[in-house]
Amino acid sequence: QVQLVESGGGLVQPGGSLRLSCAASVNIFTVGTMGWYRQAPGKQREFVAIISGSGSTNYADSVKGRFTISRDNAKNTAYLQMNSLKPEDTAAYYCNAQNGVGNWWGLGTQVTVSS
Repeated sequence: QVQLVESGGGLVQPGGSLRLSCAASVNIFTVGTMGWYRQAPGKQREFVAIISGSGSTNYADSVKGRFTISRDNAKNTAYLQMNSLKPEDTAAYYCNAQNGVGNWWGLGTQVTVSS
C-alpha cells in the first residue's frame, strides 16, 4: 500500500543541478531504506543511491561526489540532489522504498542533460 511519487525532473544544461523529490504515502521510517535508480533508453535500470533509516548512504561510482541522497522523515520524502550533471546522466529516475518484506517503485521522472 506504499505509493511513491517523484518530481523535480526536467531539462538542464551540462554542469547544472537538479533536485528530485520522492513523496511517500506512508511514514518512510516504517518503510526503511529509500533509494534512487535510473534507466536510460536501451539500457537496464541501474542503481544510483540508497539511504537507510539511520542515514547510512551508498552511491554508484558514476555519481559519487556529484549526487547526494537525503531523507526527511517528517515530510515522508526522500531527495536526490544532483550537481555537475553530465549528458550520460540523462535517464528516467525512479524512487524505490524497501524493507525486509516489500519493495515499491514510483512511476519515474525524466531528467535530460543537454546543451
